[in-house]
Amino acid sequence: MTSKTTVKTLLILGASGDLTGRLLLPGLAGLLASGRAPGLQLVGAGSDPWSPDQWRQRVDGAFEAASKTADASGRAALARVADATEYHQVDVTADGPLAALLAQLEGPVAIYFALPPQVSQKACEVLHQDQLPAGTRLVMEKPFGSGAESAHELNKTLATLVSEDHIHRVDHFLGKATVLNILGLRFANRFLEPVWNREHIEKIEVVFDEDLALEGRARYYDNAGALRDMIQSHLLHIMAFLAIDAPATIEERDLRDAVATVLRASSIKAPYSHSTRRARYTAGTLGERTVPDYAAEEGVDPARNTETLAEVHVDIDNWRWKGVPFILRSGKALGHRRKEAVITFRPVPHLPKGFSGVDSPNQLRIGFGPDVLQLDVDVNGPGDVFTLDRASLVAELNAPGMLPYGEVLEGILTGDPLLSVRGDTAEDCWRIIEPVLRAWEGGTVPLDEYDAGSRGPANWPSDVVQ
Repeated sequence: MTSKTTVKTLLILGASGDLTGRLLLPGLAGLLASGRAPGLQLVGAGSDPWSPDQWRQRVDGAFEAASKTADASGRAALARVADATEYHQVDVTADGPLAALLAQLEGPVAIYFALPPQVSQKACEVLHQDQLPAGTRLVMEKPFGSGAESAHELNKTLATLVSEDHIHRVDHFLGKATVLNILGLRFANRFLEPVWNREHIEKIEVVFDEDLALEGRARYYDNAGALRDMIQSHLLHIMAFLAIDAPATIEERDLRDAVATVLRASSIKAPYSHSTRRARYTAGTLGERTVPDYAAEEGVDPARNTETLAEVHVDIDNWRWKGVPFILRSGKALGHRRKEAVITFRPVPHLPKGFSGVDSPNQLRIGFGPDVLQLDVDVNGPGDVFTLDRASLVAELNAPGMLPYGEVLEGILTGDPLLSVRGDTAEDCWRIIEPVLRAWEGGTVPLDEYDAGSRGPANWPSDVVQ
């Protein structure tokens, strides 16, 4: 059973970092403004010697947008948290300082590790179970570890501190609206389930192409790259939700068991020169902005050969999906922003003679931000009724009421692990991609190039739909 203890204090480690200012604090602001985190205390800790005023300025700036749209009670809640917040300069990897800080805080405490994986590991290793306030929750940002072995070691360390239901491995892509849209679409519509298998589906693609470049994140990104940062951390999970069998319930145990079953059956098969592709952007233009060559960006080590665009072909070896390619792709500095899953159905087995026009396979598109559902079908066109034409049926799906990190934080504060990543699943995601990483490091897959603002390398076959 999952504890429903309400968290009293949110402690953010890495409070002076980019993640906290750009995503965590704005997400928290939406949660506070909606009245869904009453009585919460916010404490920041970091290695930078920030003054109380510097921290308060960061909090006020992150809360500003939510405050403008909040009602009177929401503004009051934001002001209360901002007025009482504290910042502490702490070396979290040293034995003693973090435990001393925790002893000062009102529990239960949620400790959010907004830190690189290796730092989070060291911080957990210097803590002991008896140093944690009762009901403490440990919140680990992805990527969880730096590989299967380190993820396994981190899981072992966390298990010495708190129980599994008090560990939240964050994947903000699994915001409840996005996930429940997929589950509702699949399992609440009788006409879909009979064709949701290898007999009727030709391929499934999950694409997350960004029109943003490095944006000052070289210290993290140049050590990660698109395969670790996006495909391992996020897209494998979206793939799993598209591929699972119907669970008995959408409660935490049933749903996470179904996801784990799919990922255990998943792999990327050699030769990796056929099943994977990688590339890095060169100088170009995004809108009206000139973008420098990735290798020339400040903080980038060109010798690392970090990819900014990755594409992999995943096989799910089970009865439902054997032989159906799941193509996962993500990249930066691309001219066309796309965040969607595309299900391409097999062609009809026989088209009666007499039809003309283009008979294209039906496609179902599930957009992630904005959340849009689009079904492309062939119908009799205007004029000549025997000429086939393409029509699109479009519906807007329910969008989340909060920013993704607001959804994440609400689950943490209420003790709901439904959309956090279970320990065995976190290790399996690394198992799937580690052979690819080794092949890339060995140079068996070329590092192609593409101009910033383009659709990708000109020599790539256009397997992924546009």
